Amino acid sequence: MSAFDMLILAVVLLLAVLVVGAVLVGVRTLRRLNLAPAPEDPAFIAEKDRREQSLAALRSAADEANSTIDVARSAAAAARTEAAAAKAEAKAARAEARRVLDDARAEADTVLERAHKQAEADAEQLRATARRSGEREVAVLAATTREQAAEVERRAARMDERERLHTEEVERLAERERQLTAASAALAAREAGLVEREQAFAQAEEQRRRELERVAGLTAEAARAELVESIEGQAKREAVLLVRDIESEARDTAEQRARHIVVDAIQRVASEQTAESVVSVLHLPGDEMKGRIIGREGRNIRAFESVTGVNLIIDDTPEAVLLSCFDPVRREIGRITLEKLVLDGRIHPHRIEEVYDLARHEVEELCHRAAEDALVEVGITEIHPELVTLLGRLRYRTSYGQNVLKHLVETAHIAGTMAAELRLDVPTIKRCAFLHDIGKALTHEVEGSHAIIGADMARKYGESEDVVHAIEAHHNEVPPQTIEAVLTQASDACSGGRPGARRESLEAYVKRLERIEEIAAGKVGVEKVFAMQAGREIRVMVKPEEVDDIGAAVLARDVAKQVEEELTYPGQIRVTVVRESRVTEIAR
Repeated sequence: MSAFDMLILAVVLLLAVLVVGAVLVGVRTLRRLNLAPAPEDPAFIAEKDRREQSLAALRSAADEANSTIDVARSAAAAARTEAAAAKAEAKAARAEARRVLDDARAEADTVLERAHKQAEADAEQLRATARRSGEREVAVLAATTREQAAEVERRAARMDERERLHTEEVERLAERERQLTAASAALAAREAGLVEREQAFAQAEEQRRRELERVAGLTAEAARAELVESIEGQAKREAVLLVRDIESEARDTAEQRARHIVVDAIQRVASEQTAESVVSVLHLPGDEMKGRIIGREGRNIRAFESVTGVNLIIDDTPEAVLLSCFDPVRREIGRITLEKLVLDGRIHPHRIEEVYDLARHEVEELCHRAAEDALVEVGITEIHPELVTLLGRLRYRTSYGQNVLKHLVETAHIAGTMAAELRLDVPTIKRCAFLHDIGKALTHEVEGSHAIIGADMARKYGESEDVVHAIEAHHNEVPPQTIEAVLTQASDACSGGRPGARRESLEAYVKRLERIEEIAAGKVGVEKVFAMQAGREIRVMVKPEEVDDIGAAVLARDVAKQVEEELTYPGQIRVTVVRESRVTEIAR
């Protein structure tokens, strides 16, 4: 019996027990009813009705229990039927499984037999393939053996050829050795003849020397002593001339050094051309304004000069006053201050201080704006603010009449163009060229050359070593060591040396041309000298009978070196030496 059947049986037994209990309760109740009091008692009647109702309820419950038992029995019967059907299905499944297993075993036997047959066929095919491959390998081995035998025969033939060539070479060497032996014998005979001739020449030379001593009345030792004495005197004269030349060169060098010191000092205070660099002119609405500017007992002009640091020159020039100062920024602040005072009309010490503050802020703003515009034009974005301030001060700085800030922008563009042509780092080289003259903003405040000052400022505010070196080397205070420094020098020379970039006074220009001609005319063998192209080229005509081609080259180098050492000029000067030979003949 299965577990399901046992569960059904337990349920049926439980229902049966419940029904039996209900029946026993009903019988017990009926027995109590039979022992009850007389029916005439109302209470008994009521109790009897209640008990009848309870008995009816019990009977209905018993009927429900009987119906439940019937349902349980029918369910148990259905369950037994289903269990029997399941058993039958299980038996059928077992039979089907046995049949499938038998079929699978039969199929496996069939497949195994086929696999055995296929394996035998494959093995036979592999044996045939191996047999054919072995035959091919044997054929290839035989062919290789034949080729090796042929190669051995060829090598033997080459060895025979080499032996034959070696024999011929040995015969040629023997013949050459016989020829060398004969040549050696001939050379020995020639050497013997030369020795005999040398001996004869020595005897003749001895006879000639004796004859010369007899004719001159001097021995060889006496003649040698006289020659030494003559050479010693000539050497002393040359030494005296050399000492004189050295002293003259020392004096010239001292003068040249002094001139360089003076020129450097002038350059530091921005006064290459004093009339244009340190003076500003302010036009007045009338001459009566001069008295108001001077003030009572000169208090206004004293207050103005004390506050601004600019000298105010009031002379007989109609409707104009001069402002003089070596600091271009201070001079511009003073000019704007005086201009505002003249327009306002109120001129007294307190008002001068107020207007000076306004003018100073205005000039600082103009300088800052000019520096930012220049940086944008060049393409530099990252730079220390203090360097921007210094660059702005160069807006009012000039060199040979050329505005320094515009010169820096132009130099940066030229350097960038050259760097692009050479495929170098364009931003770095443009930065070097743009900052190379930044020291000119402080040359009147700090001791030293503007190149060294600019290099110190660039190093202080975080510029790279390449930029610092290019700044300090652009005037050869430090020998240039990098390509950035060389390009900075070249671009600076291009910007300053182009036509119209710089100007100088007529007197200085004429003196420079005269000195150039004097330098070239003072050389030996020079016939004529012409300073051409505004002093940028020297044409030297020499006498062909006194100066040869090598002397012309030496003369050109000496003139160029002396001009470079003595003169100060923008750009370059070309020295051309012309040596011309003319031969004239008359046909009659």
